[in-house]
Amino acid sequence: MSAKILVVDNSAACQLTIKNMLSDYNILTASNDFEAMHQINTNIDIDLIILDLNMLKMNGDFEFLNTLKSDKRYKNIHTIILSNYVDYENDIKTLELKSVDYIQKPVNIEYLKSRINIHLQSLRVQKLYEEMILSSDMTLDTILNQVPVGIAISHSNEPFDYGSNNLSIINPVFEQITGRLKEELQQSGWNNITHPEDLDKDIENFNKLQSGKINSYSLEKRFIKPDGSIVWVDMIVAQLNLKNDFTYNYISIVQDITERKTMEKILNESERSKSVLLANIPGMAYRCNLDRYWTMQFVSQGTYDLTGYESYNLVNNKDLSFNDLIVPEYRKVLWERWKDIISKKLPFKYEYEIITATGQRKWVLEMGQGIYDENGNAEALEGIIIDISDRKTHEIENKHLSEHDTLTGLYNRKYFEELLAHDNKTKSYNKRAIINVNLSKIDLLTISYGFHYSQELIKKIAEVLSSYCTANCQLFSTHTNRFTFYLKEYHDKDELIIFSNTIVDILKSILIVEGIGVGLGILEIDNNEFDVDQILKNVLIASENALNKPNRYYNYTFFDKDMELKILRKMKIKNLLEQIANGDDSNIYMQFQPIVDIKLNCIYSFEALARIKSDESDIISPVEFIPIAEETKLIFPVGKRIIYHSLSFLNKLKAKGYDFVNISINVSAIQLLKDDFNSYLLEILDNMGIEPGNLTIEITESMFSDQYFEINNKIGELKDSGIKIAIDDFGTGYSSFSRIRELKVNSLKIDKSFINKLKYLKPEQSITSDIISMAHKLGHHVVAEGVEYEVQKQYLLEHGCDMIQGYLTSIPLDEEAAIDLLDKKNCNDK
Repeated sequence: MSAKILVVDNSAACQLTIKNMLSDYNILTASNDFEAMHQINTNIDIDLIILDLNMLKMNGDFEFLNTLKSDKRYKNIHTIILSNYVDYENDIKTLELKSVDYIQKPVNIEYLKSRINIHLQSLRVQKLYEEMILSSDMTLDTILNQVPVGIAISHSNEPFDYGSNNLSIINPVFEQITGRLKEELQQSGWNNITHPEDLDKDIENFNKLQSGKINSYSLEKRFIKPDGSIVWVDMIVAQLNLKNDFTYNYISIVQDITERKTMEKILNESERSKSVLLANIPGMAYRCNLDRYWTMQFVSQGTYDLTGYESYNLVNNKDLSFNDLIVPEYRKVLWERWKDIISKKLPFKYEYEIITATGQRKWVLEMGQGIYDENGNAEALEGIIIDISDRKTHEIENKHLSEHDTLTGLYNRKYFEELLAHDNKTKSYNKRAIINVNLSKIDLLTISYGFHYSQELIKKIAEVLSSYCTANCQLFSTHTNRFTFYLKEYHDKDELIIFSNTIVDILKSILIVEGIGVGLGILEIDNNEFDVDQILKNVLIASENALNKPNRYYNYTFFDKDMELKILRKMKIKNLLEQIANGDDSNIYMQFQPIVDIKLNCIYSFEALARIKSDESDIISPVEFIPIAEETKLIFPVGKRIIYHSLSFLNKLKAKGYDFVNISINVSAIQLLKDDFNSYLLEILDNMGIEPGNLTIEITESMFSDQYFEINNKIGELKDSGIKIAIDDFGTGYSSFSRIRELKVNSLKIDKSFINKLKYLKPEQSITSDIISMAHKLGHHVVAEGVEYEVQKQYLLEHGCDMIQGYLTSIPLDEEAAIDLLDKKNCNDK
């Protein structure tokens, strides 16, 4: 029959827990001392009482234990008291009241069972021993030899006898645990084999037992074996109530717990390491319930630094729950995220804000995971919460800087592009428009008055424009000296016009004294248009058109189909240029216009003119494609193809015996200033077997206005190699003749605008003759461009012009036609 145990606890939940833990025994329960006494009196065969010390504290006294002590009917009932560490003084008091044993909470089930087993063995042996004394039955020896615990029974007539001759019964397990036979134990005595550090406590308790202050005591102690090794035992010593010739009768039951103590040492060290780690961890480690309050079972010491509350304030929601600390807007999302993580059994990571005890808001990062039972159900959460306020502050500051213009404080282009892309995708609004405010002319003020002056003006304008913002009208700083209004859910185009006129008027009042204008570009967004970059390009084009309208300084322009066609045209040309740059010459061809010696009336040179064709009827001239090539930097590879084709034509002329004829090639400033241009040009001449003297490089006069010295040095190197240099469109850009002498050139090509005037000006009114005369005095040849009439030719001939070029002599020709013309005006013999 299983032992009968009475569990006394005022908590029904604790009663049930212990009852389930000890299901192998016959368990009775009681909620208070009154119920407990009733159970004891009703069930006289109760072997053991398990008693919660908190219940005794609630009653305010130990009357229940006093009753057990004083009534002889209960002398054989053993008691185990469950207590918290903080109740240590009360535990001692219970021992004085002859309680048998106590166990510190939290209770380990295996350890509790082990202690119960020792007590039950003690009771059983005591009962059998008493029966043996009365009946001389040998059953006791059989039991002693089979039980898995060590048992020793001693008798003595002298109090406080620790000697060797008082041990009458020792079972084999006791001998095995101590490493000594019965005779050796009788000779040495138990006090001589007890570890010195445990001896005083053992003797103190034994003295109390002999004096009658206690009926029994329990102790974890160490025995020293003969080989010097240590064995840990769980020992219970109790009085035996025997009718024999000895005054003192005792039973000692020991169980080897060496392995457990070793594990405890390892675990304690692990717990110590964890405690050190948790005490120094920068944040709050926790274990909590999975409920809406995040009821804390445990929180580390870092809780105070993080929240301003002590650990005990939060555990079991004593003063407040952790949920109370979470900023309200995060509570629902935090719960939903945890539920999702738990369902997927994934690690948790989330950033949110809490409010500390002082009312301060802190950003925290929580990292945790669910703790699951054997059925896969989450029974708790464990993790750590750390303060990331500093990092978050930096992130917010960096985010602000990345999304705002530092000068005006307005949202910048990056933020606007993201917003525009989002609205394009979601189609949140039926009508949307962009108004680009182009203030690029402010750069002129920077040149005149300095950087800070223009910056202050931009700030002032930003403040004024911001006053027109509403929920559906936002302002952004999208580029240097440019702002963009983003309007949503406006009524119609007229509303955009009224708004634009208002902005133009207010800016005019500010800028008119500065002498600069402003242009507004307006673009209504098609909800099927998703290319944000193209949208912003289009509205910029519209604002540039408005800004550059003749005689209108304050203007707005809607982006329309004509502008769109221009953009498409530009894209088409760009694609053709890319094909040429990649070696596809199917869309490029060369024409050559003769340059004629005006006196000899024979061809001196040809100017190479590149053309691009997109189809049979669409011929694209250099005037159109060269600026696009320069803007896209395709001028470098395309320019090399043009040079190659031009020099190939020159070699064809050379093969036909026209080695005296030269070729002129137009080169842009971008090409010329490229570091390797000169070396490339000389290398290709050498590879193609062409004399440098047969090549003329034409550069426009306006090129010298920005980088005079750099360009002059570059053309000087080319001129020194034998290549001729000509200034094209002379008279349209560079007006200072004082510096013409310094230019390292061979000839000047007078711009067509001067030649056109020869048709209607009297000879004495034209300055073309003065240009020719001055050029000659500087040692330069002169070529007149755009000669279309005989009267122009005669004027030029009379005033000593060297060469002419224009429709009067020939239009630009294909290769074969150019060669045919050369055959007709062959000057080889002159």
